[in-house]
Amino acid sequence: MRLRNFNEKFVTEGRDKNGVINKFEINVPGNFNFAYDVIDEIAKTDPGKTAIIWCNEAGEEKYITYSELSKKSCQAANLLTAYGIKKGDKVMSVLKRHYQFWFLAMGLCKIGAVLIPATNQLQKKDYLYRFGAAEVSYLVATGEGDVTVSAGEAIEEYKGIKEKFIVRGSCDGWVDFDGEIEKYPDTFERIETDSSEDMLLYFTSGTTGYPKMVVHSYKYGIAHLFTAKHWHNLNDESIHLTISETGWAKSMWGKMYGQFLCGAAVFVFDFNRFKAEDILAKIEQYKITSLCAPPTMFRLLMLADLSKYDLSSLKYSTIAGEALSPDVYNNWYKQTGIKLMEGFGQTETIIIACNVPGMEPKPGSMGKAVPVYDVDIVDSEGKSLPAGETGEIVLRTGDASRDMFGMFKGYYKNEEATSSVWNKGIYHTGDTAWRDEDGYIWYVGRNDDLIKASGYRIGPFEIESVLLEHPAVLEAAVTGVKDPVRGQVVKATIVLRSEYKDKGDEKLVKELQEHVKNTTAPYKYPRIVEFVSELPKTISGKIRRAEIREKSEEIRSQE
Repeated sequence: MRLRNFNEKFVTEGRDKNGVINKFEINVPGNFNFAYDVIDEIAKTDPGKTAIIWCNEAGEEKYITYSELSKKSCQAANLLTAYGIKKGDKVMSVLKRHYQFWFLAMGLCKIGAVLIPATNQLQKKDYLYRFGAAEVSYLVATGEGDVTVSAGEAIEEYKGIKEKFIVRGSCDGWVDFDGEIEKYPDTFERIETDSSEDMLLYFTSGTTGYPKMVVHSYKYGIAHLFTAKHWHNLNDESIHLTISETGWAKSMWGKMYGQFLCGAAVFVFDFNRFKAEDILAKIEQYKITSLCAPPTMFRLLMLADLSKYDLSSLKYSTIAGEALSPDVYNNWYKQTGIKLMEGFGQTETIIIACNVPGMEPKPGSMGKAVPVYDVDIVDSEGKSLPAGETGEIVLRTGDASRDMFGMFKGYYKNEEATSSVWNKGIYHTGDTAWRDEDGYIWYVGRNDDLIKASGYRIGPFEIESVLLEHPAVLEAAVTGVKDPVRGQVVKATIVLRSEYKDKGDEKLVKELQEHVKNTTAPYKYPRIVEFVSELPKTISGKIRRAEIREKSEEIRSQE
């Protein structure tokens, strides 16, 4: 069986007259389990096929075949069950970009335990909240850095962790995962799981309040076939790099389910700090064919001298995580000849809208709605809006149960929060956009980020995109500030490029204001401009506009 045809047994596809995907229906049995039905099956048909190419900053390197991944997941399952982990248990992983993450994830999948990935940037209070909220019983953590210190302090106070495992290191009281796994057999008798049972729990990044817990069932993984096959444009000859730590949902989007369903090789660079030169060197060295990253990282890559690297292997680039400004698209295309294919989705979903092969991307648009969902743009009363009008992006789920392919089951133990976004057959994304006459969707901003000034509804993204076109601006966040006359006025909080650090004066403020006035509708220009050394961000790197708004209001109240 050819790997490129392997996934055809799971979906029924259709295409329009131009060959663009317009139908995607998933067909899997009720006991579908990704580890058994995908990894183990590929290991049987093509055992020598590379699944993971891993390397780190220290120069270590490891090629992992589908056969080895299958066997190591069995060894992990045997090890974990020997230490008491059983079906339904909650297991948190803090494994950075270590290849052991994949052994653990597939091992837990075979057991039927629930995987809870987390970032290595968490502190004691973060662990305490997550342990208690998710009822975590076991922890598997990296031995690098101070993770075992922060997590260990939380464990002493929490008292609910039954066992803790350490990867790539040693620590008193922690089980040596790397050493112990080798003691166990590489076969594992199948434990039956239902495709509707809990498989994965992710904490949202928490731009406001405590992070919510997003629960996905075994149906989630199969839905990401669309993400990899039609957005990333992968096949069994692809080597794909998504720049994401395993603690974030983007890792599952780009390093796990869909990529393996395509029979692709996942490239993993295990680094501590992002350096554009290192990423470009790896693309050249390992002949990476497909790259996915957020706009900020593409911007940093382009600040490096791309002419120093042979990027000829790179054939496809996708972008998500933040709205894409046209300047990033145009500059990447100019320097590489590759068009950035933007996509949009959430931790609660798979890809919702994107550019796919056969479509001509429009710079600044996140593409068209995917055929996995019934996507609409609606007003405050839930009525569909015509082309050109801004509204909320929603998914119309109708009478279908919440256990749908590609959709989360709900927020763990928080029906109130779940019902607030998913009710009456509609899932509310909380993101606003408008659709043009061709069906392309243009992002405006989060509902909470919309600025209402002098009767106008202004989205921050468009102004941020214009500001980023100015050579002085490295990063920009646009928010609204209360105003007694206009209701709100537009404020731009800006990080300057290094060569402009000492030029943040009133002259530059006026120059930036005129730049916005001359590039977009004049009423959108920022009446307030503040220069800062850095923007407040969540631990996943998203700008905390709410914090900027709160600080601005605090300053205004003191004036």
